Amino acid sequence: MKTTLLIMAAGIGSRFGGGIKQLEPVADKGHIIMDYSVHDAIEAGFNKVIFIIRRDIEEEFKEVIGDRIAAVCADNGVTVDYAFQDIRDIPGELPKERTKPWGTGQAVLAAKDLITTPFIVINADDYYGKEAFVKLHDFLVSGEDLGREFTMGMGGFILKNTLSDNGTVTRGVSVVDENLLSQVHETTGIEMGEDGQIKCDSEEVQEWISPEDKVSMNMWAGYPEFLDFLAEDFKDFLMNVEEGDLKSEYLLPNIVDKLLKEERANVKVL
Repeated sequence: MKTTLLIMAAGIGSRFGGGIKQLEPVADKGHIIMDYSVHDAIEAGFNKVIFIIRRDIEEEFKEVIGDRIAAVCADNGVTVDYAFQDIRDIPGELPKERTKPWGTGQAVLAAKDLITTPFIVINADDYYGKEAFVKLHDFLVSGEDLGREFTMGMGGFILKNTLSDNGTVTRGVSVVDENLLSQVHETTGIEMGEDGQIKCDSEEVQEWISPEDKVSMNMWAGYPEFLDFLAEDFKDFLMNVEEGDLKSEYLLPNIVDKLLKEERANVKVL
């Protein structure tokens, strides 16, 4: 079965000031995190890679990683394509003074016309490990039906293992019941306090968050029909953005949580 890896890399160059974090080597051979992700995905059985980037970084991106990865993929019978996320690519007019990107939901939507197979989506700057790719690939090709309109998978990671020594992190803090996701809360400002307790920006999540919780690092598995849903749901999201709100984002964890609340999706945590 054909399967696709989506890599969300449109944020490079804008989130990290003078440096492009995702393109900084993490090994002596010049390898960056995306090299490891693509390698692990190919080993797991994925046979198409789609980079989601911005037009203005296309040349640099291809020079630093894209062309090299394309050569590796070609040697393994894997195709490479590009989708372009654009803040102006919305129904209607872009709100005046809006400069903040619309978020991970719109990033995936940018690849809608290229996705014809089961797929997973990942961040460009997170390391997931080969086991995670294998689990989600095997889930997709198994054809398992979880009994609702949308069958999805989530790469679940232990929170304490995803913390950073260099500051706080954002994670989709999850509630899991018998390997099925029941809630996911996009939570910012997560760090380990000096007392060994997890701290975060959400008062609601702070009441129950723990180091052993399963979290999302934006590693989601789905099928092409999920993109059809995104196309319509993004319109609803935009209609509900209040005038003058220049920061609201259309984020994958929030989208999945909405589907869970509406009992339209089951998400297996792997």
